[in-house]
Amino acid sequence: MNPDERETAERSRTHAEASRRLEEACDFVGAAREALLAGDARRAARLSALGGDEATAREAIARIAERLPKEVALAAASDLGSRGFGRYAGTLYAQLGEHAEAASAFVTAGEVLLAAESFERAGQPAEAARALEAALRQRPDQAAPRLALGALLARHGRTEGAIKALQQIDASAPERAAALPLLARCFEEVGLAEAAREARAEMARLGVHEEPPAKDATGGSARKNDRRGGGVVLFGRYETTREIASSAHARLVEATDRISGERVAVKIFSGLVEGAGRDALQRFEREARALERLRHPNVVPLHQYVPEGPAMVLAFMRGGSLADKMREGPMAPARAVEIACLLLSALGEAHRLGILHRDVKPANVLFDDAGTAMLSDFGAAHLGDLSSTATAGAIGTYAYMSPEQRLGRPAGIASDLYAVGAVLYELLTGEAAEPMRGRFQGGAPSEKNPELGPEHDAAVATLLAEEPDRRPEDAFEARRALSALRWPEALPRRWAAATNGSERPAAPRQGERLGPPLALGDGRDMASLRHDAWLDREVLVIPMDEASLARARAFARAGSPALPTVLRVDRAAGEIWVAPPLGKALADAPRAIDAEAIERLGQALAALAAVGGAHGHVDAQHLYWFDGEIELAWPRKPAPPDAAEKDRAALEALTRGTPPSR
Repeated sequence: MNPDERETAERSRTHAEASRRLEEACDFVGAAREALLAGDARRAARLSALGGDEATAREAIARIAERLPKEVALAAASDLGSRGFGRYAGTLYAQLGEHAEAASAFVTAGEVLLAAESFERAGQPAEAARALEAALRQRPDQAAPRLALGALLARHGRTEGAIKALQQIDASAPERAAALPLLARCFEEVGLAEAAREARAEMARLGVHEEPPAKDATGGSARKNDRRGGGVVLFGRYETTREIASSAHARLVEATDRISGERVAVKIFSGLVEGAGRDALQRFEREARALERLRHPNVVPLHQYVPEGPAMVLAFMRGGSLADKMREGPMAPARAVEIACLLLSALGEAHRLGILHRDVKPANVLFDDAGTAMLSDFGAAHLGDLSSTATAGAIGTYAYMSPEQRLGRPAGIASDLYAVGAVLYELLTGEAAEPMRGRFQGGAPSEKNPELGPEHDAAVATLLAEEPDRRPEDAFEARRALSALRWPEALPRRWAAATNGSERPAAPRQGERLGPPLALGDGRDMASLRHDAWLDREVLVIPMDEASLARARAFARAGSPALPTVLRVDRAAGEIWVAPPLGKALADAPRAIDAEAIERLGQALAALAAVGGAHGHVDAQHLYWFDGEIELAWPRKPAPPDAAEKDRAALEALTRGTPPSR
């Protein structure tokens, strides 16, 4: 041990001893601060909770979350909860990303607003609503939970419930001013124009200014549409951006939810208007019923069903479809099997609820921003008792249709499993599957990829068995069989060479996750750009230090689509993974920035400043246009001391129409 290390160790022992003596004297605040100086964040959190020292508790909890292994940090959170410090336990759970545990801790502590926020972050909005409603039953006069409940219901399309909650906020309550803009927008959504005018008149009397809703979503057209300075506004709420696709029976439109600011896809039925029969409408309604019942992380979420359209408001899948990815070239077997397992997980839940999909194919597999596969288009679904079977008729896509469906025989659970097998076979071989008659008609996967073996062939063959009773019993069994095998994480060399050509880098070596970038972008980030073979996406790999970690944490907390997305913090490797910018930089493709884009950028920078962060380099090198939206790239230089001031100055320059410079 060198002299500096001895000095540090001695100092820690001194602070630890001081903490012990202060605790014996019941000076818990002083004991907590000494424990923190001694480097014992867990003890500091417990003592500061005992002493009610909020500042030291926050610092101790932050250190636990940042510096300790997750299992140790989770044990610390559990210890705080067991000692009756539920609010501190919830705060630590939340910082660790364990939002369901955080919500339970906050409920125990009586922190209903924090509990509701954590429930929603955990994907449990119904639990969030129940927690708020329980608090209001005990104290009906509380305005803050009522405002939170109204905002929650509005975000999830329960507009009538949101109106009821917001209207009950007393006019004298401070929360009334915050509720009025949302109340006015909800009135407009349900067509109560006079009530919306009255709410805005009250806003004018109180001096409340309405924040324009952010634009970043997907929508469709139907009744109650209007135009308000942008695209068509559907159902009083969804402002259209562009039409994505159309068929004889439906149109899919991208739009922005004016209430939540979320980007959505609105699927609008049009078959009856065009004279089609009622079968198309029944399939449309069947899909909506299936999605309403089926809430699963690998099924495209249904936000709202609008009977008057009829229309479905769905989450917007920016990552495109599996069919798009298959046109780009072969896929590593590990990634192919990962996608197949996610589909089987979704189908397992669907089958449990009595829903057959009956049209699983690459075009119906969509990806979100993070590369997660989600099953979509349940228009061919059969809802009912799966102890019986469903007559297939002509439903399905031939290349992925099971042998029994091709013959017009009843479809069952095994029919969906065959379709997943057909998709997986095509991902592994690049060729469409055919029913197996004792062998693969198009060649076993191992014939296409020498790194696959007989065990891999057998797993795929079982899914593609001609007879339904020779396929796995259910989707979960099929998923277990695929997951039990080790699948290569890279393409065969000959495929990689054929795919890469002279300009495309080689795929990662066997067992590696990161490799050279496949999409070269504009060259500004080549030093840090890598290809994530597991999720088939490009990432920026940033060396992690205190400054970059603090910056990443601020960007993640701000949570704006105009800011770079932090994908992963790998403490063991000392790396931060960030999503690279899409599109072109203003430096390469100069263009005027409209007022709406400047407003979105301002909202992003304000959200960043609100959590103590700043960008510091809002210039033509960092501003990118993609798909009609403006995005900021990860800062390529350290943040200057006056980063927040520089951000404000850059935004003001953009507002004046001054082109941003380096």
